[in-house]
Order: sequence, then structure tokens, then C-alpha cells
Amino acid sequence: MLGLSSFPTQTMPPPITGLFSAFLRRPLPHNTQLIYNYRRHLLHSSVEYPLTHPIYTIWASNTSLGKTLVSAGLSMSFISSSKKKFLYLKPIQTGFPDDSDSRFVYRKFSEFFISKPLPFSVYASNSVLKASIPAANQILGSNKDSGDEVIKKVGGLQNVQCYEERKLQGSETSNESELFPVSELVCKTMYAWKEAVSPHLAAEKEEAMVSDSEVLDMLKRCLENRPGPGNEDSEIMCVIETAGGVASPGPSGCLQCDLYRPFRLPAILVGDGRLGGISGTISAYESLKLRGYDIAAVIFEDNGLKNEVPLLSYFRNRVPVLVLPSIPKDTSDDLLSWFEKSQTVFASLEKIMLSGFQERNKRLHEMANKACDVFWWPFTQHNLVPEENVTVIDSRCGENFAVHKFDSISEQFDGCASWWTQGPNANMQIELARDMGYTAARYGHVMFPENVYEPALELAELLLEGVGKGWASRVYFSDNGSTAVEIALKMAFRKFLSDNDLLNENVNGKSIDLKVLALRGSYHGDTLGAMEAQAPSPYTGFLQQPWYSGRGLFLDPPTVSMCNGKWEVRFEKSGHRCFSFSSRDEIFETSRDSSVLASLYTSSILQELQLIIEQSHSHIGALIIEPVIQGAGGMEMIDPLYQRILVQECKNRKIPVIFDEVFTGFWRLGRESAAEMLHCQPDIACFAKLMTGGIIPLAATLASNVVFDSFTGDSKLKALLHGHSYSAHAMGCAAAVKSVKWFKDCKTNTNMIYESRLLRELWDEKLVMRISLLSAVRRVVVLGTVFAVELLAEGANAGYASTYASSIVKRLREDGLYMRPLGNVVYVMCGPCTSPDTCRLLLEKIYARIYEFEQLKNEKSASFAA
Repeated sequence: MLGLSSFPTQTMPPPITGLFSAFLRRPLPHNTQLIYNYRRHLLHSSVEYPLTHPIYTIWASNTSLGKTLVSAGLSMSFISSSKKKFLYLKPIQTGFPDDSDSRFVYRKFSEFFISKPLPFSVYASNSVLKASIPAANQILGSNKDSGDEVIKKVGGLQNVQCYEERKLQGSETSNESELFPVSELVCKTMYAWKEAVSPHLAAEKEEAMVSDSEVLDMLKRCLENRPGPGNEDSEIMCVIETAGGVASPGPSGCLQCDLYRPFRLPAILVGDGRLGGISGTISAYESLKLRGYDIAAVIFEDNGLKNEVPLLSYFRNRVPVLVLPSIPKDTSDDLLSWFEKSQTVFASLEKIMLSGFQERNKRLHEMANKACDVFWWPFTQHNLVPEENVTVIDSRCGENFAVHKFDSISEQFDGCASWWTQGPNANMQIELARDMGYTAARYGHVMFPENVYEPALELAELLLEGVGKGWASRVYFSDNGSTAVEIALKMAFRKFLSDNDLLNENVNGKSIDLKVLALRGSYHGDTLGAMEAQAPSPYTGFLQQPWYSGRGLFLDPPTVSMCNGKWEVRFEKSGHRCFSFSSRDEIFETSRDSSVLASLYTSSILQELQLIIEQSHSHIGALIIEPVIQGAGGMEMIDPLYQRILVQECKNRKIPVIFDEVFTGFWRLGRESAAEMLHCQPDIACFAKLMTGGIIPLAATLASNVVFDSFTGDSKLKALLHGHSYSAHAMGCAAAVKSVKWFKDCKTNTNMIYESRLLRELWDEKLVMRISLLSAVRRVVVLGTVFAVELLAEGANAGYASTYASSIVKRLREDGLYMRPLGNVVYVMCGPCTSPDTCRLLLEKIYARIYEFEQLKNEKSASFAA
């Protein structure tokens, strides 16, 4: 007769409770490894999970709809043949031990196996890893010994690690003929509380809090589960069953749909077949979709209302809807007959899950190859990008990519901020998605000229009270940074012509040659006018822009950096002299206005301007600068004193001043506007990138009232005839409103120092100095969210075309830090909300890889010398 048997070497302990009479108290092994053992702070390890087998999350539109029944039914369907392993994980359990979903799956599978014998054996196990003290006392009772190494109190939780297992003997096997189990059922509860209430209430009441990062770390370790010895070739399926409904809180109070979002595992939604269940099921579905989850199927109990008909209509047959037989209401029913009747439905669900897993894997594996065939990537030499170097991004959560690597999904920090656009953390990303969804549903897209709607008006008001406070009165919307610069140039030229009574010159047939004044190394975009405002560079060369003539006069500015642990200013015009400062903050002090260096700058600028006047018949129609840091030019920090003096001298000559803050604006450099760091104001300024949180393109050109007045008149021909079909599009404006408010609110951005309206220091100063002292490093620039390192290189190894940093970048990507260098300049960019702990971890990785690079370089030099 088929029955239950334990391992021969085991002795069953006496009953502890009726429910856990088969439990054994023994520690379970866990794989924990710190890559960097010099971490000082608790940071959750990066999210990672295998793609060697299907892993699904079981959600429900409400509590008590049958998630655990679905999990148990799937286990029975999957382990219907040999060489199978089914892993059931219950991260959060309340009402424990009277209510234990993992034990229910374990018990019902065992009972079903006994009632329907299979020819092969199955080893089944159930374990509980951590429990609150009340829950632990309930299952361990008076047998608990204060010296017991198994029970360790950690923050109100105990490592109880209770464990039960049994061998379900197959009808055609015997103990003597079977060395290893041929199939496995592994059930685990990760965290348990005694009170049968919402997890956040139970955790608070029982003083057993657990953070979101701890839950994710534990889940990651549990997903590393592998088949036992002898079963390495087993097929595996894993399901993770959530607690309550889709938006039920986790232990910290975070909604579970947000808590598990970093994994973004494909979902099975258990719907509601009762009266009112259609609405609840659709709401749960929309909540998951809004957060980027893929729903493989919806399944629910038949209550005779045919809820599947309207649901299929709503889903438009994009999502399968499965209906289970009605569940017996008799509490004494063992449900075995119901499971038997439901096997066809569970087999269909299993087939859907396996098919979805295979299709997803197939697509992920072919994407890199197809991308190489159909994409034309910007700023990329395709001949230098082999297929294996293509990064396949499955999703994004906050600051991290979820990247497909071989047979797994792993996390990479977006170190280049996706070309400097990114700033949201995971919480803000969800808020942006919600606001944009609302705005798209309310407005779609509406025309902007001569119209007004709330998102555009609110954003304009925020910009004028924020980055434009004290000088700007008008906001001109466009689609991206480059076009914002084009608009700014048109504004500046009109103001210059108006101020200098030159508007009628062209009417009289006279030609006016207008040029811009700019700094070498600056970059203002890829459109034709913006490129003309830049000094010759790889971006403007003949291979890129044969029309380029450089309609500008370009000055060589002094640069600021940390070299060998000291902050220095280098000015080519001073005979390569180097000026040292005790700190970076000293460089931004206005007291420098009366310094010797200020006199040197003033003299140099006046000489340049005088030379231009004497040698050219052109007019300088505008000054355009990137305040403080020139991004695409190699993350060069410009002495703010020089830029301040240059702005003042141009204003003295009625030359309109443009600040290109597409890169520097909205806290990228630690202030809402980089103009605050220069202690001077422009006439016109351009903003984009971080303005929308990087979620969607939008740009704004702000102008003073006198600039606006130069376009007013009785003729439409005098107006600014420039625009885009999607100017001030509602979704972009809504995203920008959310982002601007979020970044500057100390309640949502803990890095904000409200009193001084600046970000706290994000990068560890001592570690920054250590990096600057490496012999492979020429200079370091660190400010706000930006950290950049220029590697010491000469000749072809230096400059934008250099591949000198490629080996370091490759290693850092392996470390979970996605980077894209600017030639021999390696930089990492966090967001305004990134924690200093995360920034320190990033610096540690960079230090380790540059140090390794330095050692290899020294070894090669020594070998060559020998």
C-alpha cells in the first residue's frame, strides 16, 4: 500500500503542534556571498534570477480567491511525470501557523499523490525560514532553548528554519532500487507572522519588521534553488505566491505590486468569478499592467455568472481566461475530487506557462542578432560592436536595467543615466507611469498654439518659479534639447538685432553676418544651427557635417578638476599655469571676483573680444555656454569665475546670453539650475532631459520679457515662426510637473537639503580622492550627480574616438554597472534621489577596475622594458 515514509536516517521528533507535527528543526544552507567585503552599509544585492526554467508570480484581485489552490493544482499537473521539480515560494505569510499556504500545497500534493498513485517516487518538503517571535513560539513552544543555534533573533524575526520532508513512494519503485528521488516538490515560506491581518499590521504589532530589500534578497536566494544530486537534468517550474490582492501592502507597507516589481516576473492573475468580480479582476489586471508586468493568463472559480465572457471581450483575446470548477463550500471536504476535476484546467494553464516561457526565452536570445541587422544606432561604429557586446534590456526599474545575460536576468545600474535623462527611483517611476496614463486618457494630444490646458500651464508656472525665477517670464516648449537651442538662437539673434537697431538692415538689402560666442569643447545638439554654434570637433567634422562652417568665435576656457587629490584650475592662456584650491566649494565662492585670477580672466576675455571686433566684420549675436560642466565634450568642468566674467562682459556689450542647461538643469549638478552656481542670470535658457524624469522627450526654452518683446508687433511675420506638432504635449508636461516637484521635495527626495535648496553630497570624498591618486587617472570631476574620470592616455588613446577605456567598461558591466564612455573619459551618473550608499558602491567598483587596469598596464610596461 502506497504511503508516507521519511528518510531512513531520520528520527521524527515529537509533535510540536498539531499542524507542524512532522516538522524538523534544523538549519538550512543559504548561499550568501559579498562581492565587495569592504561595504559598510546594508545594501540589497542586485536582482537576478535564472531563465533556465519557468518562474511565475501568482497574483489575485483580492484575498481568498484561490491563489493557493491554483499553486497546488499546478504542482499536481507539473509533477505528473518523472524528472520534475516544482518549487513553491510563499514570501509573506500571516496567520501562521494556523494558516500556512506552503504547508497546504505540501499536504494537498501528498494526499493527491496517495489517492492517485504514480509510477515514480517524489520527495516533498516544506520549510519556514523566518518567523516573528509570537509565531515562532507557537510552533516551537517550550522546547526552545536560548542557546539553540537554530533560533536566532534578528530584528524581531527568528531564524526558525522549521523543516519537514517525506518520500512519496512510487507504485513501481522501491527503496532498494532507487538511489535518488526522480521528482521533487519543494515548498518554502520565507517570512511568517502570527496575526491573521495584513502583513504591514502584523509586522508592526509583533515588532517584527522586514524591509523590502530583505524580502527581495531572500527571494533571490530562494530562486537559486537547484535540483538535488542525481536530478540535474530535471525539468523545473517555480511559482511565487503573493499575499492578499495585487495592491495589498507588504511588511513595510509598500504595495506588493511595487515590492516585487524589480523582478518583473510573468504573472498569473487569479480573478474573481463572483458578483462584482469583473470590476475587481480588471482593476487588478490594470494595476499590474501599469507597472510593467506581463500577465500570461487569468484564472478564476466558476460561480455560474459567466464572468469570463465580458473579461475575454475586455482583454480582446490577448490574455487567456481559464475557469475552474466551483469549489466545494463544505469545510470538511478534502478537495481531492475537486483537484481531480480541475486537472484539465491546470494542464491548460501549465501549457500556457511553458509556452510563454519558451517564447520569451526565444525572443530574448534572438534580439541581439536581429538588432545588429535592423538598427542604425546613434554615435556607434557598427563594425566595432560584435553581437555579444549588445546589451539586451528586458525592463527598467528605477535606476537599474534588467539585462538578459546567457540564461538569466540580472540587474545593471544605468551609469550613463540613459544619456543623462534619468533621475527617477522605482517609486517615482510608478508615479510617472500613473500620471502619464491619466494624462493620455484625459487629453491624448491637443494642439498648443492659442490654447491652454492644465499640464502645460502648471509646468510653465513651475519653471518660471523654479529654474527661471528672478529673470524669465516666458516659456517656449519644443521636443528636445537640440531644438530648444535652435529656438534660443533665434530668440537671441532677434533681441540682438532689436537692441542694436539692425532689424531694418535686411529690408534695405544689406547683409548681416551674425555669429555666436561659445567655448571650445561645448556641445549644443545635432541639428544644423546648433552644430554651427559649436567649435570644430568630431561631431562637426566633414565626415559628419559637410555643411559645417562654424558660425562662431570660440574661446579656450580654464578647466577645473581634481588631480592627485587636489582641486586645480588650468588655464591655457596663462602659459599652462595651474592654480590649486583647498576644496571644490572654494572654486564657487564669489569672493574670487577680486582675485588675481579674475583679473587674468577679464584681461584675456577683453583681448579676445577686441581682436574679434578688429579682424571681423561679423556681429556677435549671442553668447551660448553650458554652465559649469560641458558634458559631451568630455565632462569638462569650466571655472565658474571665468563664465561669470564672460557673461558680464557680454551683457555690457548688449550680447544676449544663452545658458544651455539641457544637461546641467534640474539638479544634475546639485542645484535646480546651474545658473545658481555661476551667480549670474541669462537672457535665455534651454532645459530638457531630467525635466521629465527622462520618461518622455520634452524641452523648454525660457526667455526674459525683453526677449519676448522683441517678437511682438502687428504682423504675424514678426512672431517666432518655429514649432513642432507635439509642442507642449500633455503627457510630457504632466511628467515634467511630477518630476520637478518630486526632485525638490525633501519628503520624496531624501537627498534634498531644503534650507539651502541643494542636494547633499552623494559621492564619498575620500574614495573620490583615492581614485584621483591612481597613476592611470589624469583627472577627476565630481559634482552633484556626476562623477567622471579621464584616464591618462596619449595620442590615439586620447579623445572621443579612443577605445582606451573599453576594457574597464566591459569589466564594470560585468560588475552590474552599465557605462558608455566618452573616449578615454569614464563617467557614472546617478539620479537626484540615489542614496549615497549606492554611490559609494559604484565608486568602489570603479576604483577596483581602474586599479586592476593600472596593474595590468604596469605589468605590460615592465615586461616590455625587460
